[in-house]
Amino acid sequence: MTKNVFIDGEAGTTGLQVQARLNAHPDISLISLDDQHRKDPAARRDAMASADAVILCLPDEAAVEAVTLAEGLDCIIIDASTAHRIDPGWVYGFPELCPGQRDAIRQSRRIANVGCYATAMIAMIRPLIDRGLMGPETRLFIPASSGYTGGGKGLIAYMDKHDEARHFSYALGLSHKHLPEVMHHAGLETKPVFMPMVGDYDCGMIVHLPLVASQLQAGVTRAQLFDAYASHYDGEAFIGVFAPDDAAGLTDEGFFAADALKGTNRLDIHLFGNDDEMLVMARLDNLGKGASGAAVQNLNIALGLDEHAGLGP
Repeated sequence: MTKNVFIDGEAGTTGLQVQARLNAHPDISLISLDDQHRKDPAARRDAMASADAVILCLPDEAAVEAVTLAEGLDCIIIDASTAHRIDPGWVYGFPELCPGQRDAIRQSRRIANVGCYATAMIAMIRPLIDRGLMGPETRLFIPASSGYTGGGKGLIAYMDKHDEARHFSYALGLSHKHLPEVMHHAGLETKPVFMPMVGDYDCGMIVHLPLVASQLQAGVTRAQLFDAYASHYDGEAFIGVFAPDDAAGLTDEGFFAADALKGTNRLDIHLFGNDDEMLVMARLDNLGKGASGAAVQNLNIALGLDEHAGLGP
């Protein structure tokens, strides 16, 4: 049976991506509002009332208001903002997080979509803490680079108009909106030193997790890290784990391209270095597995549909 879905904020960067995926979804019928009614509370509530599920692609404050607007309705809500990601009343929308997470999403009416940088960081950190290879108190240093679409329409417009500052660092106060959810869901007790950058490409993301032996439990090897990831993500269709030094993810020149997974709902984990100095790297599309793809994956699970529907290969 076809399910009705309303995207509140469908004209935004993530909303447009979700819309494109759901337009090709065999089991979804989209409820849309014309431009005249997109911000009309009564029209939005009517759309929510007609929907089996609502995906919020809104800024944090507007997402909170939308949840209030939906009070008393029976629809599932998937929030793509950061507003509810550590809220105990919401289930975290990262199906591969740990055993039981997919079932929790399936049974929930309120799902907080995982953030893009957070997807990569948690994917690399959580398996190591769960298996006792790294302590939760470990101080981590995490450089990362994202495509400029991660900054929404404002940053896209900036990049379209400016030739200078085509690759830049930001969040120089060492604070970032994804860090609370990373600490909460990865199991960290010490805030990471996170160093995000924006690259001169539209979609794609690389997050680096450099580790030295002293950050891990005594005697932990790179092979053990690989085994931890391979075990944690065994059977997962959208997360790939590559053996140490596997060149399959590199260009012919040996480069690691940030946008290699553009348009997909994939996240790949790679390992380089040696037993004294290890480099774990996660790569994904910031608008795919980091946003719209994850939202559609969560939607499929919550509605009891094929988890892969609308997500491509």
